[in-house]
Amino acid sequence: MNIIQSLRARREAGKKSIAILIDPDKVEEPSHLNQLINLASENCVDFFFVGGSLVTTINLSEVVKQIKQNVTIPVILFPGNSMQIDSSADAILFLSLISGRNPELLIGQHVIAAPVIRNTKLEVIPTGYMLINSGRTTSVAYISNTMPIPDDKYSLAACTAMAGEMLGLQAMYLDAGSGAEKEISARMIASVRKAINVPLIVGGGINTSQKAFKALEAGADMIVIGNALEKEPELLIEIADKVYEWNQSAAGQ
Repeated sequence: MNIIQSLRARREAGKKSIAILIDPDKVEEPSHLNQLINLASENCVDFFFVGGSLVTTINLSEVVKQIKQNVTIPVILFPGNSMQIDSSADAILFLSLISGRNPELLIGQHVIAAPVIRNTKLEVIPTGYMLINSGRTTSVAYISNTMPIPDDKYSLAACTAMAGEMLGLQAMYLDAGSGAEKEISARMIASVRKAINVPLIVGGGINTSQKAFKALEAGADMIVIGNALEKEPELLIEIADKVYEWNQSAAGQ
């Protein structure tokens, strides 16, 4: 079973997933990454996402390699552009920024990346990427030159996701952006969840176990934790406990 099939199966079973997002630019010491890898292994993290809006170092391949050498947790590339491809990862989110109108991020970068990816064994997961306003301009909004969907335009977000699914995208990713001022609201998540049947990923601004649980309760199939763990790695234990409780409850139904 490949990753997207696994996500669909987990969704049908009512089970939730956790992904840790690693920005290669922020990995200064291998020991710090090892600490996070060990913590992820001990707390049943399901996936590692590796990538960022702007990767200025050559660390991406080293980060993927270090994760793969230490754990069997799948590594999924989360690319900000066509240069962030590493064949030793397990999969790549083939992100189409459907909340914006920048043709480079709707199809342009994909044309450049496609022949490179075709020559790898990466599982390609076509994903609708939707930026939701988080109260301030984030790196991804600035770099992508797009305007996030206003955080109170629930129908607009739902229809955008619906259109993405009709276009054949296999997952949706709602993101408030790296270092978001606030998380995506439960009402926004619920509105999108009701509009689509594909797996729903939610990230940005999830920096407490309470926010994580609210996102799951609203309909997120996977939550992505990034910046918060750079400051407080132990937060992962609290969030993992919440997800474990949820999944145990789902298994008992």
